[in-house]
Amino acid sequence: MSRRLAHIVVSVVFANYLGNAFSYVLQAGPTPARIAGSLACLLTIGYLQLRVFSRSGVDLHSGKAYTALGVMAGLVYVPYYFFPNAWSGMPGFLAGSALLVLPRRLRWFVFFAVALSNGLIRAQYVSDPAQLAYYVVSSVVAGMVVFAMSRLPSLVKQLEVARSELADLAVSQERLRFARDLHDLLGFSLSAITLKVELARKLIGDHTGRAARELAEILNIAREALTDVRAVASSYRELSLSDEIESARSVLTAAGVRTTIESDHPSLSPRSRTVLATVLREGVTNLLRHSDATSCTITISGDDRLASIDIVNDGAPAESGTEHGSGLNNLATRTTAIGGSLLAGAGPGGTYRLHAEIPVDPAPEQPAEQSRLAGPLIATRLAQVLVTAVVIGYGLMATTLVTYYPIGPVGIGTTVAGIALTVAIVLGVVSRPHLRLSLPLRVAVLAALAVCVYVPPFAFGNPYLAGIPGFLAGTAALLLPRRTGWPVAISVVALQGVIYAVLGEGVVGVLYGVLAATNHGLVLYALTRLRSMVNQLHEAREELATAAVTQERLRFARDLHDLLGYSLSAITLKSELTHRLLTIDPDRARQELTEVLEISRQALADVRSVALSYRELSFDEETRSARALLNAADIEVVVRIDACDQLPIDVKVTLATVLREGVTNLLRHSKAERCEIVLESSRHLVTMDIVNDGISSDERRSRDGSGIGNLTTRVRALGGDLQAGLTPEHTYRLRAEIPIL
Repeated sequence: MSRRLAHIVVSVVFANYLGNAFSYVLQAGPTPARIAGSLACLLTIGYLQLRVFSRSGVDLHSGKAYTALGVMAGLVYVPYYFFPNAWSGMPGFLAGSALLVLPRRLRWFVFFAVALSNGLIRAQYVSDPAQLAYYVVSSVVAGMVVFAMSRLPSLVKQLEVARSELADLAVSQERLRFARDLHDLLGFSLSAITLKVELARKLIGDHTGRAARELAEILNIAREALTDVRAVASSYRELSLSDEIESARSVLTAAGVRTTIESDHPSLSPRSRTVLATVLREGVTNLLRHSDATSCTITISGDDRLASIDIVNDGAPAESGTEHGSGLNNLATRTTAIGGSLLAGAGPGGTYRLHAEIPVDPAPEQPAEQSRLAGPLIATRLAQVLVTAVVIGYGLMATTLVTYYPIGPVGIGTTVAGIALTVAIVLGVVSRPHLRLSLPLRVAVLAALAVCVYVPPFAFGNPYLAGIPGFLAGTAALLLPRRTGWPVAISVVALQGVIYAVLGEGVVGVLYGVLAATNHGLVLYALTRLRSMVNQLHEAREELATAAVTQERLRFARDLHDLLGYSLSAITLKSELTHRLLTIDPDRARQELTEVLEISRQALADVRSVALSYRELSFDEETRSARALLNAADIEVVVRIDACDQLPIDVKVTLATVLREGVTNLLRHSKAERCEIVLESSRHLVTMDIVNDGISSDERRSRDGSGIGNLTTRVRALGGDLQAGLTPEHTYRLRAEIPIL
C-alpha cells in the first residue's frame, strides 16, 4: 500500500511540475512547433524521472543511469534558450536526479551547482535580487522534492528486506542462546550419568549397597535432565546453587576426586545465583572431561557487593593455554552480561583455577538491542530531514515573493509572520507521525493554519500564497478522517484558484496557483505519510523478529523432545530396572547398565550435535544478509560466489564469520559507496575478498582491533591467512585464504 501511494503521489507531483511549465509555454505565444517541441521535452523528462530514476530495482550507478542523467541535463538546459520563463522549474529535476545517481563526493556539489545555475540563467532576464533568490531556492526545494519522491518508496522496500534480515539475525542469536543452555545443562547431566553408570557397574556384586545409592542418584539426574529438556526452550531459567553444590560433591566423589567445598556467600539475586550455579556446573564438567585431577577445592564467598567462586584442582591439562573452549566462552558471556568477570588458567604446582566474580544484585537486564546498522536509520532520518528541508524551503520561496507586491512594511511583516507560523505549525505538529491529537485539537490546528494562510492575502491583496495554502490542504488530508479530509483538501486547492482570480490573475496565474497548492499539499502529505509508514514498518518488523524467535523456540523444543526425550526416558526406565535387579540378578543388572552407558554416551553425542548445528553460521544466509544490509545502507554491492557446497563445514563457518565481521566493520567505520564480495574456490584453496571504497581512519586502524584479531585466529586455526589493508586502487580489502585439505 505504501509503494502504491508513493507511485500515485510521485506521478501527480511530477505531472504538476511539467504541467505548470507547459502552461507558461502556452502563455508565451503557442505555435505548433513550440507546442510539439516543449511537449516532447517535458514528456521525455517525465519518462526519465518515472521510469529510470524513480523506479525500484533500477541500478542508479549503471551506465544506463549515467546516460539518462546526461540526456536529462540536455533536456533541462538546451530548451531554456527557447522557453526561458517556462523552463525555470526544470533544473529541479536535474538536481534531484544528480542526488540519486552521482557518487557521494560529487552529488551535493552538482546539486547546488545546478540550483545556482538556475539563478545565473535567470539573471539574464531579471535583475531583482529577491526574484533571483527565489529561482535558486525553488531549484533547491524542487530538487529535494524530486529526490524524496523518487527515493523514499525504494527505501521503504529496502527497509522491508533489511528488517526481515534482522529478524533472521534475532533467530540466530536465539539459536546461540539455545546452544549455550543445552551445553550447560544437558552436557553436565549426561556426563554425570555416564560416570555414575560406569562406577555402578563396577560395584555390582561386591558393593551392592553402594551400587544402589549410585543408581538412585542416576535416576535423580535423569529425571532432572528430562525437566531441563522442557525448561531449556524457555526465555529464563533459575538454577538452585545449593542443589548444584550437592550435585558437584556427589559427582566428584563418585569420580574418586577428593573434594572440599566451602560456601559462605550473601543472599544473591536469582540472576546472580543462576550464573554462579552455571559456573560451578561448567567448572566441574570441564574437570571431569579434561583433567586427571585427584583433588578439588571449591570456595564460594562474598560480601554485600560481590560474590566469587574458586574452583581449583590439581589436574591441569598439559596443553592448557590461553584458548578457551566453548563452555568457558559461554561462561564468560554470562558473567560479563551481569557485570562480572571470569578468569581461567593454569596455576603453580600443576593446578588449574577457575575464578568468577559477579555482583550480588546486578543492574536490571536490558532488552537486547538488535544491530540495526545503517538501513532503518537512513530511512527514518532521511524522511525527517527531507520533510523539514522541503517545508522550510517552501516557506523561503514564499518569503522571497513578498517584496514583489507594494504592501508596505506592515503588510510585509504580517505576511512573513504568517509564513513563519505556518512552517512552525507544520513542522511542530502536522509532520510528526507519533503525535496523537484529539479531533478538537486537530480542528484547532487547521483553524490556526487557515488564519496564517488567508489573513495576509485578504488584508493586503498579496497573492504570495503561491503554494502555502497547500499546507492547509495537506494538513486536512492528514489530520481529518478520510471521508472529510480529502474533500476539505480539494476545496482548499479550488479556493486558491478562486482567490487568484479575484486578485486579478490571468488563466495561467490561476492554473499556477492551483498546481502549486496541489503540489505543496501532496508533498507534505506524502512525506509525512511515508515517514509514518517507515516508523510503522520498523515496529512491525520488530514484532516479526519476536514472532520468529518464538517460532524458533518451539522448533528447538520439538528437536530436543524428539532427540533426547526417548534417550532420557530409556535411561530412567533401565536404571529403575537395574535397581530392582541388583540383589535378584546381578548379571542382568550389569547388562542393563551396559545398555544405559551406551544410551547415555549416544545422548551426549546428540547434545553436542544439536548444539553444533545451532551454533554454525550459514554462509548462504550471511551472504543474503550482507547484500540486504548493504543495499539498505545505500551501498552498491556486487557479489560473486563460486559454488561452495562441497567445502568442509568448518571452512564455511569461518568464511561466514569473516563475511559478517567484514560487513559489520564496513557499516560501522567507513563511508563506502560500493562494496564487492568475491569468493573463489579451487581444488586446494578457497579465497574470499571484501573490498570497499570507503577508506577512513577508523578502518585503517581496524586491522589491529579485536575483531580482525579474532578473525585472524580463526582463519589461522585452519591453516589459512587473513590480510586487511589498503590496496593500490585506494580501496580497503579484507582477504581470507584457507587451504582445502
